[in-house]
Amino acid sequence: MPEEIAPGIYRIPVPLVGNPLKELNAYLLKGEDGALLIDTGFRQPACREALFSGLRELGVRRGEMEVLLTHLHSDHSGLAPEAADGRTIYVSEVDRPSLDDQDYRSRYWGIMDVRFREEGFPLHLMARMNETNPARSMAPPSGGHYEGLTDGQILEKGGCRIQCLLVPGHTPGQMCYWLPDRGILFTGDHVLFDITPNITAWPVMPDALGSYLESLKKIRAYDPALTLPGHRKTGDLKSRVDHLLCHHQQRLEEALGAVKDHPGRGAYDLAGHMTWKIRASSWEDFPVAQKWFAVGECMSHLDHLMALGQVRRETVGGKAAYYAI
Repeated sequence: MPEEIAPGIYRIPVPLVGNPLKELNAYLLKGEDGALLIDTGFRQPACREALFSGLRELGVRRGEMEVLLTHLHSDHSGLAPEAADGRTIYVSEVDRPSLDDQDYRSRYWGIMDVRFREEGFPLHLMARMNETNPARSMAPPSGGHYEGLTDGQILEKGGCRIQCLLVPGHTPGQMCYWLPDRGILFTGDHVLFDITPNITAWPVMPDALGSYLESLKKIRAYDPALTLPGHRKTGDLKSRVDHLLCHHQQRLEEALGAVKDHPGRGAYDLAGHMTWKIRASSWEDFPVAQKWFAVGECMSHLDHLMALGQVRRETVGGKAAYYAI
């Protein structure tokens, strides 16, 4: 059921069936100049039904709005071409190739597959990723009219003046959207209030976690009256940013401890010696998709430890091995 959370701004809850995130917050901005939809949900029936029924309740149908994406992940972008139905889909210029360039997307997954194999991710589990990883199975199809956005760019859409803020880390082109005239900030997955955003390794970001930490400091300078995240509830921006900075410092210490206790291991084995908030009796019993995310997050922390000069990585016989310095 859509709810009006500010004049002309509506939240449409989109269920993410079978996903730990549980729900996406899609937002509709309605003004005299038309409607703008922020984020969409997975390309799956439950998301499709919830999104489009919510839009109908608000008097908007597919093709009657433009779409603004906070970032490339499929739980935010999967239904974008259907919702826009030929109209413009806005996304950061950095994330845009992952959505509208199939060759670029294939090259990215090829590079990531090589990295995960080097880190020791079992080949028989990797073979299941096309079916179990929503980043692959529920991503938007080819097609759609995308337009890239740059840091600081201003959009006048949905009755709002929107400033685009590039905050790389969660994805290379994650954006927050700031409504300076109204004191409203859409954070996508950059800042979530009761979930810690997944920070993984990216081929185009040698130190994704380092980028994320800097982006957190950038967004902390804003003082919104209302912060609207991509999932679940809202909260106080500054205190949450401080909590996230502290959380990642603790995770860095945990990752460094794992390297010291288990030298010469790859990220797959090291991730198994870190703590994760997931219902599984052991590392071996983790669902495959969640293992992928855990190993990716472990890699981002190891990459940052290397950037800090606290860890070194060797590759022997095609396998990664980490050692504390």
